[in-house]
Amino acid sequence: MTVLVIGGSGYLGAELVRRAAAAGHGTVATFATRPGTAPAAAWHHLDVRDPARITGLLCEVAPSVVLNAAAAGADRAVIAEGAVRVAQAAARQGCRLVHVSSDAVFAGGRPHYDESCLPDPVTPYGAAKAAAEAGVRLVAPDAVVARTSLIIGDGRSVHERLVHELAAGRREGALFTDEVRCPVHVADLAGALLELALSQERGTWHLAGADALSRYDLGVLVARRDGFDPALLPSGRRADSRLPGALDVRLDSGAARARLRAPLRGAREFLAAGPPRPLT
Repeated sequence: MTVLVIGGSGYLGAELVRRAAAAGHGTVATFATRPGTAPAAAWHHLDVRDPARITGLLCEVAPSVVLNAAAAGADRAVIAEGAVRVAQAAARQGCRLVHVSSDAVFAGGRPHYDESCLPDPVTPYGAAKAAAEAGVRLVAPDAVVARTSLIIGDGRSVHERLVHELAAGRREGALFTDEVRCPVHVADLAGALLELALSQERGTWHLAGADALSRYDLGVLVARRDGFDPALLPSGRRADSRLPGALDVRLDSGAARARLRAPLRGAREFLAAGPPRPLT
């Protein structure tokens, strides 16, 4: 079986590539700027805004499964239009598709969000993600659309690096006490996505961690794991800033936990495991 990872050089994409190759699958991955480091994968440059290039790549590779984990900041042409182009090409080639989405499609404020909740984004990024979901479901109705939350876990994520930089005084800013998410370990998320990719499941899935934590409380857990004083971390309230975005978005991943073998641990569990990591 050949697995194609769109966005394989990104944080989540790299873990998907590693796991797919380790499982013995033929693994092909794409990059926008520079290839990843996994030697077991065949790397191809891909601009998902180019429909001819997408079609050509899928014809050349002939994958059984396409996992779209592309990340592009707030570029709607990549997030929304690119996702639909990938879905169209996968549908034409008869490939199974798993599309990775985000909790940014929700405005926040509900006690929790399960898969039946309709998107109501409040940022351009969230609106682009919601548009991507709608387009993917339209052109590839058998696809899996997997929403996730803050991805961390191995010391290399954006949030963990931010915690280190704030604690070391190398960066200004604060961790918000009122911005709540359900962080997920990158390895848990990749495992769940690959399990779905190799199954016959379809539709919308929520794949997030079991614990709802503020950015500050999450930073405290990272600090304790990595062996420095949480008191070094500055705190603040997002509601007092001018930054846009939802405050409290808690993905309910109960259905996935009940049906998948892959774990979706809470941050309190996975950040307590293993030896402390040094500052980077």
